[in-house]
Amino acid sequence: MKVVVIVGGVGGARFLLGVKAALGLPPIGEAEDGAEHEITALVNTGDDVWLHGLRICPDLDTCMYTLGGGIDTARGWGHAGETWTVKEELAAYDAEPSWFGLGDKDIATHLIRSRMLRAGYPLSAVTEALCARWRPGVRLLPMSDDRVETHVVVDDPDEQGQRKALHFQEWWVRYRAELPAHSIVPVGADESSPGPGVLDAIGEADAVLFAPSNPVVSVGTVLSVPGVRDALRKTGAGVVGISPIIGGKPLRGMADACLTAIGVETSAEAVGRHYGSRQTSDEGLLDGWLVSSGESVDVPGVAVRAVPLVMSDVDATAAMARAALHLSGVDLD
Repeated sequence: MKVVVIVGGVGGARFLLGVKAALGLPPIGEAEDGAEHEITALVNTGDDVWLHGLRICPDLDTCMYTLGGGIDTARGWGHAGETWTVKEELAAYDAEPSWFGLGDKDIATHLIRSRMLRAGYPLSAVTEALCARWRPGVRLLPMSDDRVETHVVVDDPDEQGQRKALHFQEWWVRYRAELPAHSIVPVGADESSPGPGVLDAIGEADAVLFAPSNPVVSVGTVLSVPGVRDALRKTGAGVVGISPIIGGKPLRGMADACLTAIGVETSAEAVGRHYGSRQTSDEGLLDGWLVSSGESVDVPGVAVRAVPLVMSDVDATAAMARAALHLSGVDLD
């Protein structure tokens, strides 16, 4: 069986653990040779940023570390057992940006990536090389090898009456998404191409799942790459999304601020309608939509099922993944 999952960072990585478990694969690391299932994650790279001369890919790294057993489980991002000597030295130099902290072990990953990128290797090849160490047991594909960076237009906090565009990381990390966003733009997406293997993975899939990741700046950014939406509409696989909204609130992070910026209500029904139906809309993408137990949701043309959606542990997440796969038409028995 071939399963494709469109993911962002922390929530997407944790959901992938459940998908692996649902298919009988070890959540951490690789399966033994001859495993009959293949999982491909199409990972958002719109959060990527150059800082201190290093190329940082937060979502790719979070998936890689989580699935490879190296994540700091308390934070959900970065290395376990991290140290912060370099961060402290940068602070002693008053080096900007001071609001984005890099752990010492994490810097090693960024150094390798940046060196390979400057040598001319595409991001997809760099990611494959990094995964050779972590062996996540999932094929991690950047959504594109081209540079796409999400920017957020806000009122300038330093110039009254003016607006400015911030890199998503600055809006998200420095300002905690508390500056109201007028628009969110994946800069460079229109000129980008899907990364190697992305469209083939969708076309060959038995099931395609939208992880409960941010629908605007994670899943939405992957969908902004030309060709991805068309491939999803044409695939013979069932396409099922998992709501990142429970009871009108995001499962994690500040997705409500992102939804408000694009004029979408923070509700499971509104996000499902935002993705739309493959059956009744020329632009829709979903065949199925999982929402939280007890919620009554109507998404025209989409099969809606209510199941527990809190990813409290791998078993609970595997149950979510099994429900999504079943709704997509996959028989796991």
